[in-house]
Amino acid sequence: MSSTIRVTREFTFEMAHVLRNYDGPCRNVHGHSYKLFVTLSGTPVRDSANPKNGMVIDFTELKNIVLNKIVNQFDHSVVVSNDFDREKMDMMKKTFGNTVIVDYQPTCENMIADFAERLKHEMPAGVHLHSLRLFETAKSYAEWFAEDNGEQQH
Repeated sequence: MSSTIRVTREFTFEMAHVLRNYDGPCRNVHGHSYKLFVTLSGTPVRDSANPKNGMVIDFTELKNIVLNKIVNQFDHSVVVSNDFDREKMDMMKKTFGNTVIVDYQPTCENMIADFAERLKHEMPAGVHLHSLRLFETAKSYAEWFAEDNGEQQH
């Protein structure tokens, strides 16, 4: 029996951001407690001699990939677009320390697309990034699906 299975792991991190030219309160620096759900698809290993027998991916391996590519960079940071006012950006770097400069408006929607790019080529052979769900608040989230973005699932 060779079924395709989806596995998901949840990650949490704290991050501040500011939205340039936004017409609401998010134009000010503010933070969120983010929850990121990473879902992979694949066929479990079918080899009794393999220590990963029965697994699509070892959850520890998935954890290490996501920590390295996303959480360790964004946790306890302030994220701003590279077209943000230079003087204010310099002040934020001095004030907040861990400032991440991105080439997009750091909305939940744009961040999840960035996260997908950071992760999709990091999976082991036979394992594919299926979807991401990023909660910015307890009631608001954005989703990214491979099938919606022309990614081949095997």
